[in-house]
This record gives sequence, C-alpha cells and structure tokens, in this order.
Amino acid sequence: MGRISEKFIALQARNEKALIVYLTAGDPSLAKTRELILELEKAGADMIEIGVPFSDPTADGPVIQAAAQRALKNGTTLAGVLAMIAELRRVSAIPVLLFGYYNPIFACGPEKFAAAAREAGADGLLVVDLPPEEAAELRVHTDAAGLDFISLVAPTTGRDRLKTILRTAAGFLYYISITGVTGTAAPKIEDLARDVAKIRRLTKMPIAVGFGITNAAQAEAIGAVADGVVIGSAVVKLIDEHHNHPDLLAVVSRYIGGIKAALR
Repeated sequence: MGRISEKFIALQARNEKALIVYLTAGDPSLAKTRELILELEKAGADMIEIGVPFSDPTADGPVIQAAAQRALKNGTTLAGVLAMIAELRRVSAIPVLLFGYYNPIFACGPEKFAAAAREAGADGLLVVDLPPEEAAELRVHTDAAGLDFISLVAPTTGRDRLKTILRTAAGFLYYISITGVTGTAAPKIEDLARDVAKIRRLTKMPIAVGFGITNAAQAEAIGAVADGVVIGSAVVKLIDEHHNHPDLLAVVSRYIGGIKAALR
C-alpha cells in the first residue's frame, strides 16, 4: 500500500477529510515550491499535487496557464521537478502526486519517466490528456513502479464510462466538480452531492473533488459528501500576488490552515 492510500485510511479513521493542494512547480521558482510544500504540510495539507509546467495546458484556466508560462520561462523542466521532489523527500513524507500532460512524459520516455518518478519519491500521477483507452503504454511502467494512476471523473461521465474507469483506477478518484477549465466557476453543491452518491454506489474508492473551490465554506460543504478537496487555482493566484513579498509563506499557510480547519 502506498502513501496516498495510507493517508486516506488514516484520515477516515479520524473522520477527517483530505486536503490536497496544487502548486505549479517552478512558480515562482523550484526552490520556493519546495519551501511552500513544507509550509503547506505544517498548515495541514494532506497531499501535494505538483503541476509539471507545459506550454499548452488545455485543461487549465488562465491562472494556472499563466503560472505554467512563468515556470517555463524560469527554466523549469520535468527533470528539475523530479530533482526537487527527491530533495523534498529528505525531510518530508507527504504524499506527492504529479499532475500534467503526456507530452513531457512521452519526450522523456514512459519507462524512463516511471523509474525516475519512483526514484525521486513521487507517489502517483494524473495525466489529464491520457484517457484509459490510451494509457496502457504509460501504465505498464508506472503501475510496475508502484505509482498510483489517478483517474478523472466528470459531471458528464456516464455509468458505462465510469465502470470502465473504475476497472483500472488507483489511489483515489478525482471528481471534476464543473465542466470547463480550472478556476473559472464555482461548483454547485447539490449537483455535486448527487453525482458523488452515484459514484459511491459503484466503488468504495476515496473521492476527491476539485475545480472551482476557493474558500472554507465550500470545502466544508464538499467535505460532507466527498473524501477530499483539491485546492488549486486559488493557491496559485495567492502565490502570484505575493511572490515578491517576504510574507508569502505565512499568507499561503494561513489560507490553507483555514481550509483544513473546515475539513476536520
């Protein structure tokens, strides 16, 4: 059993919901990303979703797109992200999920990537543009390396499609709370509760909800029906607004601490 599953089991034993925080690696720098992860862990983050910057992040809204562009201009690469995770592992065991697109992985080579990601200390990955039907060429290597391949489920996912996804899902299910890209709309709790209930009838796998979540009240409402909440664009925006301020870590820590308090 990996760190992701162990974390959900530990949280469920405490009747607590997971807080998964997304950061764009390399924004404002890889060194600062590492500092932020350690500060977020202290503030209560249960898992970290590390976005590997890509030039064409089609699933992401303007906030994360801009962060990816800044990170790329800073020279952030997949190899650099993995090196940062390896350095992080010297002092932290927080579950780390790589979030990104297939192009950088393909350029690296699926087998080489899987080995490097595992060696660095990553626990899972979410490749947003790689549907189950096309994932075998990567999963043959990442599954063997013990990396959880996280699957996405959307409001538009039908029952038959959901069953297909569940046959190979690992770690947890990432439920996209809205249609569209990240950070552009707020989820409707009543719709989300209905859809999560439908998924629960088919699986006991943990369900984390992301896209459009910005405050503690939303997190608390979603935590009442799901097993975890993913905060992304709101954190990335906060980092951009304070990236030159000496209180950056404190500002982000207070924000995440308030979200986590609503999930306990």
